[in-house]
Amino acid sequence: MDLMMFFAADWLGKPAWMWLAFMGVVLALLVLDLGVLHRDQHEIGVRESLLLSSMYIAVALLFGGWVWWELGQQSGVEYLTGFAIEKSLAMDNVFVIALIFGYFAIPRALQHRVLFWGILGVIVLRALMIGAGAALVSQYGWVLYIFAAFLIVTGVKMFFAGDGHTDIGQNPLVKWMRRHLRVTDQLHGQRFFVRQPNSKGRVVLWATPMFLALVMIEIADVIFAVDSVPAIFAITTDPFIVYTSNIFAILGLRALYFALAAVIHRFAYLKQALAVLLVFIGGKVFAADLLGLGKIPPEWSLAITAAILAAGVFWSLWKTRGDSAPTSLG
Repeated sequence: MDLMMFFAADWLGKPAWMWLAFMGVVLALLVLDLGVLHRDQHEIGVRESLLLSSMYIAVALLFGGWVWWELGQQSGVEYLTGFAIEKSLAMDNVFVIALIFGYFAIPRALQHRVLFWGILGVIVLRALMIGAGAALVSQYGWVLYIFAAFLIVTGVKMFFAGDGHTDIGQNPLVKWMRRHLRVTDQLHGQRFFVRQPNSKGRVVLWATPMFLALVMIEIADVIFAVDSVPAIFAITTDPFIVYTSNIFAILGLRALYFALAAVIHRFAYLKQALAVLLVFIGGKVFAADLLGLGKIPPEWSLAITAAILAAGVFWSLWKTRGDSAPTSLG
């Protein structure tokens, strides 16, 4: 009886068994990914990347279907909208990840290991950010309008911002880590830390460039989450929908990275489409009040989101047809 009460207990608005089911699916995917599909370190090609990503997307959509069945149409549509938004916004992170791998000279055969362990940090960090956001919105409803205004301002700035060159070596965090940590000059296989002598001949622990790359990718995700988390809260304030759609989108994007990194130059206008999407998501919060609606119907949000993203992708592919890929960044 006590076990039944535990499973039925409320966790952030949903019974515990729903959260446990989600965590079980994520854990199974991670074990399958690292323990079975990538037990040996190897370079992941475009075909393998696409197949693995397709598997993640299929699982995410099946989970969305289960959410629809269990919680109703509105929750199902909100989940799919959040998944699409998070997936799209996170694509902009691919270029930054490629720059990080390029700067630290992480070979493609080892990049999956960094991305895999990075996702564990993302799961925890997103939980903290979404938990804090949910608490703020439930306690102070007006915070949602601050999120909406922030998205509009961010979208406008993103639309007119140029594609400036990012020098990872000048990043303050990279400089701080090199000053305060013992960092090896070269990689040591797939290891994040090694023991070797210091200048005095004493054997001590050293960080490798693999660890610095992992830290930078985690920080990059936190920065991108500042945009994506408020964007999904503007769609729904249900922590379960927000968190599950976030994590499934990020899991799949890590798998898709190896294919996207090779063709990211073809999505030259996706940033502008994402900027318009942010303005739409923020603007609809205010529009709902002006129109006397509780909120814009989720079906409209999903349809408009899909239309904006499709327009950005097709316009990018059309304008960059015939363009050759730049020198590899990773």
